[in-house]
Parts: sequence; structure tokens; C-alpha cells
Amino acid sequence: MDCWIHPKAQIGDGVKIGLFTVIEEGAVLGDNVTVGNHVTIHADTIIGAGTTIADQAVVGRWPRPAQTSTVQVDPTLSPLSLGEGCTIGTHAVLYRGSRIGAEVLVADHAFVREHCLIGNRVLIGCGVAVENRVEIGSCTKIQTNAYITAHSRLEEQVFIAPGVITTNDNYMGRTEERFRQIRGPTVKRRARVGGGAILLPGVVVAEESFIAAGAVVNRDTEPAWVYAGVPARPLRRVPEGEMRGS
Repeated sequence: MDCWIHPKAQIGDGVKIGLFTVIEEGAVLGDNVTVGNHVTIHADTIIGAGTTIADQAVVGRWPRPAQTSTVQVDPTLSPLSLGEGCTIGTHAVLYRGSRIGAEVLVADHAFVREHCLIGNRVLIGCGVAVENRVEIGSCTKIQTNAYITAHSRLEEQVFIAPGVITTNDNYMGRTEERFRQIRGPTVKRRARVGGGAILLPGVVVAEESFIAAGAVVNRDTEPAWVYAGVPARPLRRVPEGEMRGS
């Protein structure tokens, strides 16, 4: 048998399925979906029409944390949902319990954890890690090897350059206070964060802010200002012609 499709999976018209692919019970594939070789589509996953899933991707899997993990599996996780026209790269892993909009790219070796909400036309680059309970607004771009920590919020049209690191925990010990205070950063609409920058827990990068490469942001920024340095400090206003909303 070249592939295995559960009898209760729903396969739309014009679907193409590669060799050694597994499609589990209750999965729904819309019309004209293309699935590569050695792909696993877990139970109840919903895949919108026209989506392409590359070789060896894993779509809709249940999270399996370590015994020592502070994150517990929610047994009521809803199925993963992918909108129409998405592109899922080779070896990408998408977890159950997230909702991903239309025309989203999740590139090779990237992963998206559970409880994430991702808008339309989002780009998640090669090797990007999107942890659990992250919100990403439409038309946001996250470039290669960025790390988006749990409880982060990126609004619409945000740009995250390669190697950006976000953090959500100011406590060294595993205390109850630590768990109550976990907060990822918020990056407001049309803000840009340069390569290798670090955003500390709970900071707010204001709308149209520009964070220079290598900066460490340890406090909230003002709208439409350029910030640079360790720690990041305001340098100048963003020129009117360089604002993304202009």
C-alpha cells in the first residue's frame, strides 16, 4: 500500500497524495489539496482547499510534553484548522489546537504549537519556532530562525527579522509567582524588529517602532521611534516616508 487513508477521512475533489502518507480518522482535505510523500495528517485536522503540504510534514499532532514540563496537555484541544491556499514546508510540524488562516506559509523545519491563532497571509520562515498561546495578525512576516515565545502577541503587518528572540519569564526559580507572571512581548501593528534583537518579557513594541539589529528591548517603546543598543534607547523618529502605513 503506497499510502494509508482512514475510511472516515474526507477527501475533496482533485486532491493529490504522495507515497507513504498517513491520513487519520476524521481528517478533512478540501478540494485541490496537494500532499507530499511521508506526510502524517492527524485525526480531525481540517485543511482548506488549495493547500500544499510538502514531504515529511506532520500536521495536527497532539502535544507530548516531558514529564517535567510546566505545560500540561489540554484533553479538549480542538482540531488544527488550516485555511485555504496555505503552504506547509518540508519537516514542518503543526500541532492540534491552533487555527491558521488563509494563504499562510509555514516554511521548512518550522513549527507551530497548540493554542495559537494565526491570521491570513502570514509568513513563518524556515526554522521558526512559534510556541503555545501565540497570536499573530494578518500579513505579519517572521523570518528564518526567529523564536516566538509562549504568550506573545504580534499584531498585523509586523516584521520580525532573522534570529529575533522573544522571552516571557523574569524569574530564575520555578516558583508560583513565576507562573503567574509569564508574559510574552506584544509587537504592535507595522512595527519592525531587526536581526538578532531580543525582546524581554511583557514589553510592548509600539506601532511603527523600528528596533535595530542586536538591540535588547527591556521597556515599552514609543510609536514611530527608532531604538538601538543594549539596553535599547530611542535614537530618532522614523521618517515619514519610511512608515509602513504611509
